[in-house]
Amino acid sequence: MADLEKLKQNLQKNGFEVTHFATAAQAADYLDGQIDGKTVGVGGSITVLEMGLAERLRTHNTLHWHWTGDGDQAAAATCQVYLSSVNGAAETGELINIDGNGNRVSSGLYGHEKVYFIVGVNKVAPDYESALWRARNIAAPKNAQRLQRKTPCAAKGDRCYNCSSPERICAALVVYWKKPTSMDFEVVLVDEPLGY
Repeated sequence: MADLEKLKQNLQKNGFEVTHFATAAQAADYLDGQIDGKTVGVGGSITVLEMGLAERLRTHNTLHWHWTGDGDQAAAATCQVYLSSVNGAAETGELINIDGNGNRVSSGLYGHEKVYFIVGVNKVAPDYESALWRARNIAAPKNAQRLQRKTPCAAKGDRCYNCSSPERICAALVVYWKKPTSMDFEVVLVDEPLGY
């Protein structure tokens, strides 16, 4: 069982602001209350989709999310606030994201007033190595399948094959060892499974 309290403490030691909620509904209420009158960019995120955050935030913010037709990746990269998730979170305090286009990983590093990463309990692993394994061998194949990519991981759904397919979704990997110094950064932990 994931130890979210340990993760929270280690993320705080690494400079991240951390909030923790029992349910996705509580986390959505919190984020909807925190983000108001802003331009909001969203990275490709099943987590954000499952929480219904786009619909709520759109009513009192300007939303830029290529999944919902509210703009494109370039517009999302210039917003005041950026929302996404991670592919793996280590209880030891590291956050891991894998990306195909680079929009999510670049926006999680620089250019926004505030970044929120929403992390469901299913994304949490005991240490860096297992969080990286999770990102590559659980999250990436599921995302490749969802996107109907012609890759070995999508065909078999079992693991990363480190393939050379032109449809590969694993082009970039970012590890957040510490909070990036240029932005306000908050990790929102949720005691429910969210996303892949």
